[in-house]
Amino acid sequence: MTLSYLLDENVDLAYQIQLLKRNSSLVVFAVGDPGMPSKSTLDPEILCWCEEQNLVLVTNNRASMPIHLADHIAQGRHVPGIFILNSNLSMGRMIDELIIIAETALDDEYQDVITYLPVTK
Repeated sequence: MTLSYLLDENVDLAYQIQLLKRNSSLVVFAVGDPGMPSKSTLDPEILCWCEEQNLVLVTNNRASMPIHLADHIAQGRHVPGIFILNSNLSMGRMIDELIIIAETALDDEYQDVITYLPVTK
């Protein structure tokens, strides 16, 4: 299984460029891209979009995303997963993590959970 990603608007667009440069078979969208949610879309709406489009959200939002996810699940909804980037690690390390995860994830492995990167040692 290969995961598809949606980068929230606060994630540097260099992530999208570098992910696709390093693995052109990945599906990586960003909030604000054509056909994606527009910038300033509220987080609960982003989670609904991710659920409907089967996209894993990549974000820096450590503060409110756990609350939004709990509310989303309480409504009987689901998300393929949420990955929170680690600001203490390099962009290169985070990109490596996202590629490894996308290429090796099992079906529903990250569903309805927030995963704080890195997952590999």
